[in-house]
Amino acid sequence: MTAIKTCLGLMSGTSMDGIDLALLETDGEAHIEPLRDGFQAYTPSTRAALREAMDIAAALPTPVLADLALWPSELISADALVTKAHGEAVEDFLKSSQTQVSLIGFHGQTIVHRPEAGFTLQIGDGQALAHSLGIDVVGQFRRADMAAGGQGAPLAPLFHAALAEGARPQGVLNLGGIANITWLGAQGALLAFDTGPANALLDDWVQQKTGQAFDENGALAAKGKVDATALAALMAHPFFTAPPPKSLDRLGFETAPIEALSAEDGAATLTAFTAASVAAGLALSPQRASRLILCGGGRHNKTLCRALEQSTNIEVVDCDSLGWRGDALEAQAFAWLALRSLKGLPLSRPETTGVGAPTTGGELYSAG
Repeated sequence: MTAIKTCLGLMSGTSMDGIDLALLETDGEAHIEPLRDGFQAYTPSTRAALREAMDIAAALPTPVLADLALWPSELISADALVTKAHGEAVEDFLKSSQTQVSLIGFHGQTIVHRPEAGFTLQIGDGQALAHSLGIDVVGQFRRADMAAGGQGAPLAPLFHAALAEGARPQGVLNLGGIANITWLGAQGALLAFDTGPANALLDDWVQQKTGQAFDENGALAAKGKVDATALAALMAHPFFTAPPPKSLDRLGFETAPIEALSAEDGAATLTAFTAASVAAGLALSPQRASRLILCGGGRHNKTLCRALEQSTNIEVVDCDSLGWRGDALEAQAFAWLALRSLKGLPLSRPETTGVGAPTTGGELYSAG
């Protein structure tokens, strides 16, 4: 019988809002039993430091980013902030729990993702985290895939496939900072890729125009009108016609086409952009999906959900209605992937990241 362990997954996505935590009882295969989950928001100063580090890193050549000794002070400071924030989040989360955690899956904070250069950077010190918490940590999940020729993302699709039941084909759409889809076909057929922005551009726009962190319930977008010319300019990006698997950096799109719009019209156009890019992605799938299961923070945006239904003409289902924990799903995935890493099981396949063969990954940081 395969050993079942209690693993804690930690995920801080490209929205940079904070840290999702999910406690999972699992064998890294078919046994997936959620126990508890939580969220720890980044402080405004931490968010600002991370955004500054991201903007600085975007202008640096890959060889500089790949060598810790060459990092600018802002990136070094951001790395320490991420490690500290995750350690404190775990301590708070486990404070009132008697659960013994066997392993932590630590994604870290993505600062740069350059699949065309075979490089990705998730900051946060896994070894320091393991020592401070006294728990073994698996981190750096994406490196092995990229070293083997993959895009390094998305990594949740195998977890989606293990969770999803019902008629095939169907799709699982994660609406984080970037949107990614897992297409699930008959007899284990699978395809996964990023479709385009989800919340990242919209969050940045709303922050810039209103000072709010995001468009709650899509209220700002609901007051605006979609600018067809701006939307067409956004959709002209060559990413949307490239064949999958494919993945994106958070800063992969320019917002110049919407800069002259009002706050409301810009929000409406960016919301329509997410929906249109998802529809374009679904058109690249091998077969039309019977339904689209939504997970990630973007599923709370009702204006976006309506736009998705209209753009895709497919039934849209909130994953919570299936008994999933939508706000914790990616954190659960990294708890599951951490144990798979220890067991040497694949974290990615050619159909999910473009890697040459099913590939394991992750680096183990011992607490001892």
